[in-house]
Amino acid sequence: MFELKITSGTKKIAYKNLSLAVKFLVDDGTLKKNISNIERIFNCKLTELQKNNFVSKEIDEIRISKPSGKPDEIIIKKVKLNEQFDVDFFRNYLSSLIERISNEQIKFLHINLPSFNIFKKYFDDEEYFYQTFVEGIYFGNYSFDKYKSEKKSAKPLEVFFYSENEKKIKNAINSANIVMNAVYFVRDLQNEPSNELTPELLAKRISAEAKKYGVKATVFDEREIAKRKMGGLIAVGKGSVNKPRFIILEYKPAVKAGKNKKSKVKKIALVGKGMTFDTGGISLKPSKSMGEMKNDMAGASVVAGTVIAAAKNKLPVHLIGLIPTAENMPSGEAFKPGDIVKTASGKTIEIDDTDAEGRVILADALEFASQLKPNQIIDLATLTGACVVALGEFVAGLFTKNDELADNLYKSGFKTFDRLWRLPLWDDYHKLNESSIADVKNLGGRWGGAISAAKFLENFVDKKIPWAHLDIAGPSIHNDSRHYTKKYMTGFGVRLLVDYLKKIG
Repeated sequence: MFELKITSGTKKIAYKNLSLAVKFLVDDGTLKKNISNIERIFNCKLTELQKNNFVSKEIDEIRISKPSGKPDEIIIKKVKLNEQFDVDFFRNYLSSLIERISNEQIKFLHINLPSFNIFKKYFDDEEYFYQTFVEGIYFGNYSFDKYKSEKKSAKPLEVFFYSENEKKIKNAINSANIVMNAVYFVRDLQNEPSNELTPELLAKRISAEAKKYGVKATVFDEREIAKRKMGGLIAVGKGSVNKPRFIILEYKPAVKAGKNKKSKVKKIALVGKGMTFDTGGISLKPSKSMGEMKNDMAGASVVAGTVIAAAKNKLPVHLIGLIPTAENMPSGEAFKPGDIVKTASGKTIEIDDTDAEGRVILADALEFASQLKPNQIIDLATLTGACVVALGEFVAGLFTKNDELADNLYKSGFKTFDRLWRLPLWDDYHKLNESSIADVKNLGGRWGGAISAAKFLENFVDKKIPWAHLDIAGPSIHNDSRHYTKKYMTGFGVRLLVDYLKKIG
């Protein structure tokens, strides 16, 4: 793809050779007049066919060549503010544009941002409005070709953004750069094949990246895990030659000299499911699409990426990232249906299905998180196919009994387009996980599978601590909902959590 350099353009635009300019026009009934303005601004002449095409309902983009250059070509993109318009419009469009021009010899891309005032109904933050454009460039430029023997060398591309507020676009570019680098790190982990990302290798990759930004990283090996009686993690991981790990990341914001802000800084525990591969164990999955189970560590990668982004942003919040990571394999050593597993909390689990393993390792992690007495616990997991059945591939399930936590997470999800939808967490559902021989069973049956999984996790969280569970099984895997989600694992959740932490910090 491109080697990007993204900057804020000045009021006086200087077009060099091999330039492409992009201009957005809102379809508000004045398209013909605005096209005339475009001709005047860019000193070009559209044909009658181009004009008629653009004002028609069927065409929403035209591309104009300028033989005299400055710029060499212009793209005019129509924006319809109808019921189909959403806050992801510009992000999604620019991700598509970057891929479309990836094989061209363009060296300079000039993007004229529309007035924020037109879009106040949809965006309540001008700076974030601009950030969505920048994120689109990054999303469109992502690729994962690490294992291709023939790689295309990255071509340089300078991207200039022009807006009414130069300071805000500069801030937006900086914010997008930080969060999207974290998204890239997360996507690289998620797209990595499992033979190159065992629990031990995941721990090493995350620790190395975290330490670059002053994040403390601690890793428990199988001996330390056993010492701490994390029976859930031990049981799930013992079937593989690649033994489990437990990763702890900690970011503490610096306290300014002369000011003691420790009492005001919130401590948030983020917990991420880290199954580097899930065969289903003895309860073996069907072979079709099993390869996607390399992404069963999506929650873990998002936790790591979020803590790193928070550190780079110097957010005023104390973060602890907890990642139980294992590989679920069938073998003579593997745990089995009917087994009883004793967790770090002392509570016992009847294993009804070894393919419901993620919740078993999270039981130990949520107990560990509760012992730290944080202000909040948020866990992320590719936990259930049932959640995808309920909500589709493009939205994550949100489970919590805390209305304030739910409301803030929902709003951050809507703002970033890492969307969440709240599902019930009523105590009626506890019955689904009842066991006659243990404290709880690890599978709640056919109905309400995403909810019974969340209710299972609730058993291992201190009831006094506000807790939210995000089931990201659908949107973390490549899907057709957006242009930038089609090809690779998505990194869903990083932008959501960074925005949420900025809000509460």
